[in-house]
Amino acid sequence: MQGNPWRRALGLATIATLLVPATVTLAQPLAQGSGLSQNSPQDLFLAYPPEDHHTTAPQIFLIGTAAPQGEVLVNGQPVDRSPAGHFAPSIPLAVGANTVTLRFGTQELTRTITRLDPQPSLPQGLALGENSLSPAVAVARQAGEWVCFGAIAPPGSTLSVAVGREIWPLTELALTEQQAATLPDNGAVLLKNNAPQALTTPGQYQGCGRLNQGGTLQPRFHLSYQGQSLSQDSPGTLEMIDPQVIRLAEVTAPFGTARIGPSTDYSRLTPLPTGTQAQITGREGDWLRLDYGAWIKASEVRELGAIAPPQAIIRSALTRSIPGWTEVVFPLTQTVPVTVDQDQDSLTLTLHNTTAQTDTVYIGADGVIDRFQWSQPRPEAVAYTFFFKTPQQWGYRLRYDGTSLILSLKHPPHTDGQSLQGVHVFLDPGHGSANDLGARGPNGYPEKDVALAVSQQVALALEARGAQVSLSRQGDDDLWPQDRVALMDTAAPDLALSLHYNALPDGGDAANTQGIGAFWYHPQSQDLAQFFHDYLTRHLDRPSYGVFWNNLALTRPAFTPAVLLELGFMINPQEFEWITDAQAQGELAQAIAAGVEEWVHRQTLPRAVPSAVPHNE
Repeated sequence: MQGNPWRRALGLATIATLLVPATVTLAQPLAQGSGLSQNSPQDLFLAYPPEDHHTTAPQIFLIGTAAPQGEVLVNGQPVDRSPAGHFAPSIPLAVGANTVTLRFGTQELTRTITRLDPQPSLPQGLALGENSLSPAVAVARQAGEWVCFGAIAPPGSTLSVAVGREIWPLTELALTEQQAATLPDNGAVLLKNNAPQALTTPGQYQGCGRLNQGGTLQPRFHLSYQGQSLSQDSPGTLEMIDPQVIRLAEVTAPFGTARIGPSTDYSRLTPLPTGTQAQITGREGDWLRLDYGAWIKASEVRELGAIAPPQAIIRSALTRSIPGWTEVVFPLTQTVPVTVDQDQDSLTLTLHNTTAQTDTVYIGADGVIDRFQWSQPRPEAVAYTFFFKTPQQWGYRLRYDGTSLILSLKHPPHTDGQSLQGVHVFLDPGHGSANDLGARGPNGYPEKDVALAVSQQVALALEARGAQVSLSRQGDDDLWPQDRVALMDTAAPDLALSLHYNALPDGGDAANTQGIGAFWYHPQSQDLAQFFHDYLTRHLDRPSYGVFWNNLALTRPAFTPAVLLELGFMINPQEFEWITDAQAQGELAQAIAAGVEEWVHRQTLPRAVPSAVPHNE
């Protein structure tokens, strides 16, 4: 999962075969004490951290093992160990190089761990902080928009930026009355410690102004400090978009990744189907801002000229049924951006840059839709909300056919209520190959191997209950996350489970963190994630790590309920022994299969639908 210190190394990935059928040959069961290393059982072995490790965390855990008899010392202090001899103590880190020494009998290991200062370094003397000037890329905005500049400079300096005919002052943030804070990265929530921290570091400057000058401008920073002055060009240029020229972006990628802001640090919005067109209202480096507020990479679109801003019209709409799906067809005059919002019992599709001239909509009686409503909440957007006949939503797809938008709503599987006959389950054993070991246990055993062994047992248990099962891999296949999603898409399952084992970011407490975790992205998957977390912790008497919304590749597919399960912590000495116990693996596999059966039967019960009310033609 994100934040895990043992994530995939760079390497080539290919899909050598199509979906692997669930007629499996089980991997060799994992025995306690088995491991990737070739050390003898008496050897002192340290799986993490690696040599010459760098981190910004204030502490770090040491994951390793030695023979159960005897004492392991870390910097002269004995550490707690599991019955099999595994250990995972945490030690504090000072800024700079930290030398850690481990001893076991006559054996000794050392590691040098460098803690980097998370605060930006201040320049010495008359200088601007290296790589601190922002914006650092070419920026284009509409007339009158705010543009902000930032820099790191010696505290107490006078700093400004010249933009064409104007000069905008920059103010040291620590001296202002405006409250400001810094946030830890997203991995901090995995440690349950994501509180903001007050911004108190001096030397950080910011200033903003409104852009009212045409042409391409080269901003220039001016610094005065202790009677000396310095000028330096901004690394990025500034341009005001010509209001008389209309440019469109048309999505050419299979799905355009729309985001809240101009980098991958910003959250995702609903992906845009191929052919979507929107006006370009801003640029920042390789990113384009679209008229409905989203940003998209320039490489995922082509630019087009236009004679007028895009504004579509919609009149009637209708549904039609195809095997397994209900399609809702929205005939439009132009291909517009869309967003999808799901609630527990509904899905709302918003068409941006669209005006309704609607008097008639046809909803067929043989699909999944119980009822619907539409509205025009803003002059430039039309919203359609669909309520479902069953309590669970089973997935959706979006595509353009010409200028008609097709929203496909997946039907629930047809079951006999007694087995999983008619249910298709996709299993993704996490990681795989030497390029992608995943987390490693105290003796070096990789997550990829135990994930595969358990997934294969789950597949057999599901087949015994009548399910059709597809696996993303049955061996050491080198698959990137997008490869796995493509395989899932091809399979078109009724639900998908990605099976993993866990680790923590640096700064976590490996010795005291255990449990089952579940991760979801779309609301249609939230109940599945919560169910499996509760079911496995209860039936297996395992600790809880929690249920998280998380932007992961294997939870993002919208065409099926998709959940990523973290089935325990590889880095916890005690839990690792449970993870590698063959009997416990079998019990876990049976519990997952039984959980699928119970959840599917619960979710395919129909809602109470009001009696039909006759109407006049």
